[in-house]
Amino acid sequence: MSKIGRQPILIPEGVTVKISGREVEITGPKGSLVHTLPRRISVVADNENVVVSSEIKSKQDRSLYGTTRALIANMVKGVKDGWVKELELVGTGYRAEVAGADLVLTVGYSHPVKIAAPEGIKFSVEKTLITVEGRDRRLVGQIAANIRMVRPPEPYKGKGIKYRNEVVRRKAGKAAKTVGAPA
Repeated sequence: MSKIGRQPILIPEGVTVKISGREVEITGPKGSLVHTLPRRISVVADNENVVVSSEIKSKQDRSLYGTTRALIANMVKGVKDGWVKELELVGTGYRAEVAGADLVLTVGYSHPVKIAAPEGIKFSVEKTLITVEGRDRRLVGQIAANIRMVRPPEPYKGKGIKYRNEVVRRKAGKAAKTVGAPA
């Protein structure tokens, strides 16, 4: 049995949990999120805790048990505080700006790259720092990954879009020919 799955999820003040059939809806100051439960996984909520339980039968059920608990805990944190991913622009002339709800990147291509913000996602730009905020952890991570894919950091000069604390492994450049060596 999963050690993570057994732990109850504390419901902070201002967050409500509503369970109807196979769906769990969590509402808080940042909005609401809905999760559909897998078969043989059940959730019980009272005023202060959410407890996930399972009829553990197969290996897949055991893996879904802890995963479901973690997803619900992430939803609770998302509707209460929200999730944030930060990306950094590294390179001469690389710029980002917010146009309406969209993010416009100028990163060395012949045209600017526009990334539309889905519902619940907010972009902000401060010099070379791009911040992606939202209540859904999966969506925030996916949008940040899509932004990074526009121009991933390259290993020779480190230019590109990288996560804030990402370490880019650098490679040595092409070695210069030695002068006077036989050809």
